Amino acid sequence: MRKNKNLGIDYAIDDFMIYCQEKDLRIKTITSYESTLRLFDRYIEDTFKVNNVNLITDKMCKDYITYTKERGKYTFLSNDYSKGINFPENRKDYGKKVSVTTVNNYIRNLKVFFNYLEDKNVIKKNPMKKIKQFKNKRIPKDQLSDKDFKKIIRCMDTTKFHEFRDYVIIQIIMDTGMRIGECLALQVKDIDIDRRAVFISGDIAKGRKDRYVFYSYTMSKLLRRWMQYKDRYVETDNLFCVKRGSQLSIGNFETNFAKYVKRARIEKNITAHGLRNNYARRFLLAGGDIFMLSRLLGHSSVTVTEKAYADVTTEDIRKNYQQFSPLENMRGGRR
Repeated sequence: MRKNKNLGIDYAIDDFMIYCQEKDLRIKTITSYESTLRLFDRYIEDTFKVNNVNLITDKMCKDYITYTKERGKYTFLSNDYSKGINFPENRKDYGKKVSVTTVNNYIRNLKVFFNYLEDKNVIKKNPMKKIKQFKNKRIPKDQLSDKDFKKIIRCMDTTKFHEFRDYVIIQIIMDTGMRIGECLALQVKDIDIDRRAVFISGDIAKGRKDRYVFYSYTMSKLLRRWMQYKDRYVETDNLFCVKRGSQLSIGNFETNFAKYVKRARIEKNITAHGLRNNYARRFLLAGGDIFMLSRLLGHSSVTVTEKAYADVTTEDIRKNYQQFSPLENMRGGRR
């Protein structure tokens, strides 16, 4: 790390990105950091004519955060070159309001960056130290009912390779709670047919830790059928592949899933990620232990599970209350 009181913001970002690579962070995490910081760099230079990390104040940071919150999506880019290539103005969500979640991600990324500079004694005062994230009221996600789920899988044409593949993916995510990316990165060797288990390697898991998830007897029969079917047409180690044999991308699966939801004429805002959310909710409502659920989902702590997946509604509680009622379960509770 270059310790220079006149260190330019761009050079400080370069050093930080090298540090992130050395820590072996996920590409997705590194990309998020760099995107945030390059935008921040451009804003500070254009607005305040400052290119020195030691001259950045908390007011400048607050101004940038306010600007980020108020500007429309993709209306501000780190350089004009990317605008000429990506044509952001053609996006359907161009100019739409930036969500509180996105703004909070920017704040988090800036805090990590300036904490790093402070730890390395590059800056004397951390301008992000007292800046807090915005309160973000969590909106409960639309729930996928049994009827909705059946409508989706029944509208799929399993005589087609890609729809049969997606048919299996949808059900194994619903049965195991795997992340979409984890599921699509699986290889045939990761499936333990005898134990009805899936090995998720730390190489593909978000938390970088190996873990197992388990599936039902019904899923076992469907998985066997899929593997036999796939092997007739494609020679590949990828469990869920395109017809060329390469791994199916997350984006393509999400697009396909949205088509199935539309084809099934479901009006709810159901996304592919909602399958994992529904798995977690159903696991809890069935009396599952939240500590076990946290392990199965691959979360770093139970707190993460509580915040992200406890979308249990009042109606859910009402329906399941009787089996947990202390009075009903007491001996002699009824007369």
